[in-house]
Amino acid sequence: MKYGKVYLVGAGPGAPGLITVKGVECIKKAHVLIYDYLASPSLLSHAPAQCDIIYVGKKGGDHTLPQDKINDLIIEKAKEGKIVTRLKGGDPFIFGRGAEEAEELVDAGIEFEIVPGVTSAIAAPAYAGIPLTHRKFTATATLVTGHEDPSKNESNINWESLARGMGTIVFLMGVKNLPRIAAKLMEHGMAKNTPVALVQWGTTPEQKTVDGILETIVDRVEKAGLQSPAIIVVGNVVSLRDRLNWFEKKSLWGKRIVVTRAREQASNMTAALSDLGADVLEFPTIRVVPPKDWSSLDQALENINTYQWLIFTSVNGVKFFFGRLFENHRDVRCLSHIKTACIGPETARALRGFGLNSDIIPKSYVAEAVVEAFRNEPLESRGVLIPRAETARPILPVELRKMGARVDEIPVYRTEPVLENRNTLIQHLEDKTIHLVTFTSSSTATNFKALLPGDRMDELMKGVAVACIGPVTAETAQSIGFKVDIVAENFTIPGLCEAVVKHLTSG
Repeated sequence: MKYGKVYLVGAGPGAPGLITVKGVECIKKAHVLIYDYLASPSLLSHAPAQCDIIYVGKKGGDHTLPQDKINDLIIEKAKEGKIVTRLKGGDPFIFGRGAEEAEELVDAGIEFEIVPGVTSAIAAPAYAGIPLTHRKFTATATLVTGHEDPSKNESNINWESLARGMGTIVFLMGVKNLPRIAAKLMEHGMAKNTPVALVQWGTTPEQKTVDGILETIVDRVEKAGLQSPAIIVVGNVVSLRDRLNWFEKKSLWGKRIVVTRAREQASNMTAALSDLGADVLEFPTIRVVPPKDWSSLDQALENINTYQWLIFTSVNGVKFFFGRLFENHRDVRCLSHIKTACIGPETARALRGFGLNSDIIPKSYVAEAVVEAFRNEPLESRGVLIPRAETARPILPVELRKMGARVDEIPVYRTEPVLENRNTLIQHLEDKTIHLVTFTSSSTATNFKALLPGDRMDELMKGVAVACIGPVTAETAQSIGFKVDIVAENFTIPGLCEAVVKHLTSG
């Protein structure tokens, strides 16, 4: 049997956006994905649906699987003829035991590739505003393990050379050994007032930085409660942090926000909030799926010439309508006689993606505004097709019929509740680590409540702000017991993000 292939991939320092393009490609084609504690869990979403995902992380001495067993696992899966992507935090060849895994693959006769990653030794200082080199300070940088192989009889770190050198020193995995590291450097001649910084969870929204000088850094770190994973930077470049610190100054820095949108739609909102510095937790409360029966839409498409107006109330309506149109071996040419109306710019943008501009986009992004926009349109005996959610507010078809229109309101998608990760969500709420929850539709609010134990809702939501994309969603949320703190003035994702920033940064 022909063996498979193994990709030893550096996942980067923590921020999912810092993985390489090649690294993502390797995840996408994996039959088996074996990943570490320091690899961002969000990277797993790139894996194929049928991929076997295996966690082998090591945390604080607690090994899910010993290294020799990890080696055996990689080889076993590759010998089954599978493509194995071994996802390792940082870079696989920098203190990551990637070389040991590669040697085992060589001995087993298995083809492999190394895909370098962005190491935390460089990325964490950069996100803390600390350049490792600078023309005014130093042209050299040294990477040192802060946790040597305990089986070795003696250290192979040349402390005297490190202490007397003029360059920047970066210790990885050395938080527990910080007292020894500081003592060794001073013992061998490094000045006690040498600037030092420790960066915990660098590049992630949980990043925490403590700086000081060599003589006092141990006390400062202990008082701050800093723990692994963290890197230690020693050298005069640390003094630049006050000027160059950029990441920790973002407007939503340190805020943990829950996004409840369907997973396939959450990415733009997650990206927007993350760019503002927030720690975004995706807990989709709904999934968007096709209707159980397409016959109503199929019939409408057969009679498409009888409609003069096509009204879309959401991006999902656009997506599912055109998907079914194409499945029926039709294309946009059959809509050439129809005028269109869209609720909101995002819906209009989705429509343009299929080559059609919207004739009506109301100023306000609710059904009432669409009704008002049609006041000056002749609708008597005109056919109006509204492809929308299975359950939707009735005001739009009701009011258009009052104007004389022949309205067919046809379900083209429905939402289902999502119950996965319920326990994780409740744990976050119990630990009071969530600052804000966002609702982008009535169904996200209703299904979020369904995830909470009924008798504990007030307790769990105490101190948690609630933000809604518009008044309709806010009304639903309030009616089921949520205290709504934020209602976006502009009923779009950018508008909601803007309202969140305003609320969380005021005062």
